[in-house]
Amino acid sequence: GSWHCFGCGRGGDVFRFVQEQENIDFREAVELLADKYHIELHYENAGGANDSHRGTKRARLLEANEEAQKFFVSQILTEEALPARKLLAGRNFSQQDCARFGCGYAPQGWDNLVRHLADKGFTQQEMLDAGLARQGARGIYDYFRGRATWPIRDSTGRTLGFGARKLYDDDSIAAKYINTPDTQLYHKNQVLYGIDLAKPQIVKKRQVVIVEGYTDVMAMHLAGVDTAVATCGTAFGEEHAKIVRRLISDDSLGGVQLTGPLRVEGEPLSSRIVFT
Repeated sequence: GSWHCFGCGRGGDVFRFVQEQENIDFREAVELLADKYHIELHYENAGGANDSHRGTKRARLLEANEEAQKFFVSQILTEEALPARKLLAGRNFSQQDCARFGCGYAPQGWDNLVRHLADKGFTQQEMLDAGLARQGARGIYDYFRGRATWPIRDSTGRTLGFGARKLYDDDSIAAKYINTPDTQLYHKNQVLYGIDLAKPQIVKKRQVVIVEGYTDVMAMHLAGVDTAVATCGTAFGEEHAKIVRRLISDDSLGGVQLTGPLRVEGEPLSSRIVFT
């Protein structure tokens, strides 16, 4: 099928329609539709070799992440999650604010999420492939434990992974913040936290504000700066720039005005970044 807008003159097939509606490129439009309808995709690289990719597997990983997000959100009001609520309240975020940004809590213990996902029909391999679990000597266990969580989504709202903040001194992972490891869905140099919420205004205003972390994005949006996004454990790079340029939707731009603490290898950058 095809479509045509008599107002602006644009038209095309279903893929073009999804591209226009979601401000994504052709490949992302194909993957989005394949994920939605559980269609198997096969990719062919420049050398002509086939790299089989099961669309159904990708969809299952997305479903696992969505179920994990529901689980984390369900835990935020438990007695155990009091430290997480205190952390968020200490930054003046209300319960309504936390719900808006999907704040959750990964409970302490060994395999709370693993058991929950197993009850929902997900296999251990799917949990490992989604970055939600790790393999241990006694079996798989939760990757996120005893931490406040935030869902990291793409511009269409699909949950690709998570960011999590340390709450307890006896946490076996010393890092204050951890993110989902690289998976089929999640690559830290290709995601921006808050892009799902900021996208409509980025498209409208042709502006993006880069801040440092999850709570900074929350604070900026609540203060009316609704084009704020943040990188996830890495510096702002070329792949992030591609996301921004696509949402700005103007290939004639020689540069995009960015505001925020941009740094590469510890060195501050100019607020004007030129994308090539």
